[in-house]
Amino acid sequence: MTLIAVLGAGSWGTTLANLLAAKGNTVRIWAYESEVVEAINQHHENPVFLAGVPLSPALRAFGDAREAVAGAPVIVSAAPSHAVRSVIRQLEGRIEAETLVVSATKGIETDSLALMSAVIEEYLSGIRFAALSGPSFALEVCQGQPTLVVAAAHRESTALDAQRIFATPRFRVYSHNDVTGVELAGALKNVIAIAAGILEGLGMGHNPRAALITRGLAEITRLGVAMGANPLTFAGLAGMGDLILTATGDLSRNRALGVALGQGRSLAEYQGTHRSVAEGANTSRAAAEMGRRKGVELPIIQQVCDVLFSGKPARDGIDELMARELKSEQWK
Repeated sequence: MTLIAVLGAGSWGTTLANLLAAKGNTVRIWAYESEVVEAINQHHENPVFLAGVPLSPALRAFGDAREAVAGAPVIVSAAPSHAVRSVIRQLEGRIEAETLVVSATKGIETDSLALMSAVIEEYLSGIRFAALSGPSFALEVCQGQPTLVVAAAHRESTALDAQRIFATPRFRVYSHNDVTGVELAGALKNVIAIAAGILEGLGMGHNPRAALITRGLAEITRLGVAMGANPLTFAGLAGMGDLILTATGDLSRNRALGVALGQGRSLAEYQGTHRSVAEGANTSRAAAEMGRRKGVELPIIQQVCDVLFSGKPARDGIDELMARELKSEQWK
């Protein structure tokens, strides 16, 4: 048994906390929302972000992140990317060296363009960091459906520790050593999933969706390589696997946002009726700026960003992509 703190009680953070508690660990989860804290502690459920899923009675919720992590040798960071800095900053100077901190957030900080590893390590020095990512809808994990993910760390021993902590007979974890690639893949696939949803919202069929996923993966890989990642990472679970799931699955928040955009709704209208975060929206802006700084062409990601934040009609974005200069698909 291990004392584990989970920061963030959205659908994914709650799912991971419940999975870890079901393994016999002592698990504390921090929630921003007081009603979520109360519901988990009194009713063993999270009706706001994971309705209908019974939670382990051993799972305890806290409204204070510092109280939740006190003495925990393992911390799971699962807050939305825009909130990670404010949450982790509270823990500066309170976390012992060699604490295992696992990031389960799939996003990029918009202002700094920092990956979650950089944000966390800025405040928590001396920790052992791992990134957990892969094709994993929260609800299906809760249902016990077979799920495969990766745990990436710079040190093999850290990746193996994360692998051991999370693995169950229904939640298979592979170790990995490409932290940058795994983090980028998990974040950028959300943008392509929005684009896939836009196609659906516009009433388009299988041909454009297949082309979009394929060319989207090429964009993700190009930017990843420019950031120092291993190109093979993007052919694995964190890359292709998660992209296929998020771009095609009915449970995808990012795909659902794209469908709404394709049907003529704005980002503000969509956000006004949904509490859960679609990470791909802010990630599109961060990724587009990354591409500009690195000199990497990201036409699909840029079009998604323009539809979301510049008011471009979704169909105009499709037309512009199809009218681009003819090129070779071969890698140079």
